Amino acid sequence: MNKDEVRRRLIWHGLLLFLLALLVGLVVPLLTNPRMGLSAHLSGLMSGMFLMLLGLIWREHSLGPRAASVAFWSALYGSYVNLMANLLAAYWGTGRLTPIAAAGYLARPWQESLVGFGLITLSITMVMSCALLLWGMRRRKTE
Repeated sequence: MNKDEVRRRLIWHGLLLFLLALLVGLVVPLLTNPRMGLSAHLSGLMSGMFLMLLGLIWREHSLGPRAASVAFWSALYGSYVNLMANLLAAYWGTGRLTPIAAAGYLARPWQESLVGFGLITLSITMVMSCALLLWGMRRRKTE
């Protein structure tokens, strides 16, 4: 995939994620933990904006094809899982890894583990994606 196609896909996914986050905002009061639902809504909006911004600057990196692919897929995974893990946390009322937003809530162990897996892996992939892109932005590749 060339940089222009990746750029377009990132912007498209960013808009989709932004729309999904807006829809999550409509159901916040219906969730087991509305405070965590608000976190899901806001993190989804920010992840959508992040993907759109990433699409706008995508042409500027000098990463090779493999590193660029890792950065792209890591950003997509982390952004979508950010919304989904926080939404599941709000729906199930998990609280082990989100003690501030989920004060007083605790769900079944398997639910806590699934949300925890999502939160940990999204953190790792987002840091990896940003670090790769920051490395790729250190100088412009001559075309």
